[in-house]
Amino acid sequence: MLEGRTRQLIVASWVVLGILAIGSKADAPDSGEAGLPESLPAVSDSGTIPVSEPPAASTTQKPTTTTEAQTTTTEAPRAASLAFTGDVLVHSRVWRTAAVHGAEVGADYDFAPMFEPIAEVIDGVDWAVCHMEVNLAADDSRLSSYPVFRAPGTIASDLARVGYDSCSTASNHSLDGRVSATYETIEVLEAAGLHHTGTARSAEESESSIWIEVNGISIAHLSYSYGFNGARVPSDQPWAANLIDQERILSDVAAARLSGAEVIILSLHWGEQYIHQPNSQQAALGPLLLASPDVDLIIGHHAHVVQPIELIDGEWLVYGLGNAVSNQLQLPRRDELLVTATLIEQPDNSFDIDLEVLPLHLDTETLTLWPSGPDLQTDEMSDQLVATLDASWLRTLAVLETGSGWDHFELVGGESIPR
Repeated sequence: MLEGRTRQLIVASWVVLGILAIGSKADAPDSGEAGLPESLPAVSDSGTIPVSEPPAASTTQKPTTTTEAQTTTTEAPRAASLAFTGDVLVHSRVWRTAAVHGAEVGADYDFAPMFEPIAEVIDGVDWAVCHMEVNLAADDSRLSSYPVFRAPGTIASDLARVGYDSCSTASNHSLDGRVSATYETIEVLEAAGLHHTGTARSAEESESSIWIEVNGISIAHLSYSYGFNGARVPSDQPWAANLIDQERILSDVAAARLSGAEVIILSLHWGEQYIHQPNSQQAALGPLLLASPDVDLIIGHHAHVVQPIELIDGEWLVYGLGNAVSNQLQLPRRDELLVTATLIEQPDNSFDIDLEVLPLHLDTETLTLWPSGPDLQTDEMSDQLVATLDASWLRTLAVLETGSGWDHFELVGGESIPR
């Protein structure tokens, strides 16, 4: 994984390398899901999840003075770039498409070509996070699609090959196939070298799995879901999957800060499916959590469509990224976001976060993720694909314009909306 990439290098790497790399690698209908309850469910097994000490982080670099030479040397501030993409929702058509790619390289499945156009962006940041919405099968068998998902575990190793470092895992499908499938999914992710947060196999793991260290910055990344499609977390295994509860989250992030977290990020699986605007739950809970001194960034999932981005008192609230890969074919459900948060250390050792937003679109024919921005299109693209990407760009920007973050983040792919 490359270190310390700036936004210019990320964009340039996609334009120069990503396009050239597109060709280098060698029956479920759309599924709807039940909408959210009108109010957030309470945690069935109350009590705060304690947070253990994080891995030892590098000492914060401070100005040092060499008295003998009477010169002062100031170390560069620490910085790190983290990328987030939408729901990995593996319907049967997704794994069947991966089987076709796999046959071309002598494998059972190959999901990497679906991510090929954005691979340079994913691999170009310091830490890339997927949102794994479904459970995985270690042996690529016992597969199932909506409403109870179990996808080939091969997707985990393919995501790692593309450049992902970790996955948030708390979703309404976390308990599909019961808790044994939840634990098997964690094993598959770990075998692929992917970090995970949001589900856990033990109390100890629930405490330790939130921690990552990127370029010497100690980061706590916590993941929660609004519910589990009617399934309940086992009372004797309350750590299995994290349920959204305001008081629990505030307690968890406060404990993480006390344990040494320099930056705290929440991934929240929430919102009303297929609705672009945040529902009343999101609109109330998001700003409240972000107002806590212990929350620095919120990344949202579950709606399966792009939702607005808010900037509240200098902090980012990304309500919803949309999908990553899925078989949801309606056009708005194929518009997506890749957001890159760049952490920059300040003189007081706090961190500012700059946000880049790269609109994406999932091509329905090949299930390939393409950046939709007009500045990133090439002569090799068909007229039909260009028209599809232009339309996606317009739809996505129309949604983003409704958020207070508009004009404050860096939009990657074009300067303005083509009319």
